[in-house]
Amino acid sequence: MLVVDDEPEILNLLVPYIRKLGYAVSEAQDGDHALEKILTERPNVVILDVMMPGLSGWEISRYVRERAELDPVRIIMVTGIGPEANAATSPLYGADAYIDKPFRLETVRKTLESVIQGPARPTA
Repeated sequence: MLVVDDEPEILNLLVPYIRKLGYAVSEAQDGDHALEKILTERPNVVILDVMMPGLSGWEISRYVRERAELDPVRIIMVTGIGPEANAATSPLYGADAYIDKPFRLETVRKTLESVIQGPARPTA
């Protein structure tokens, strides 16, 4: 699993929490490093901030969805742009789910479980 956010507080909250849930986790603090890790580590799930330095979460999600070899990667968008905007934009860029900031850790856990257990993405 990969957690991407430019806010250290978010990484310091999510990474240990997700590890306690039993998942292996790596992290990135900007879009450029996130894409590099996606390409080299091939995580099953990416928890992806939208607004950050370098590539945005939307650009990364679109890049991932345009490549068949990355179809297994699940993307959860996390952003504070507002629930309506998040609900409208996340599916447009290929996200499997989204979480609005601020969030509860229980919401993160439930969203992770739902995405991991959910149906496989259709292949092109």
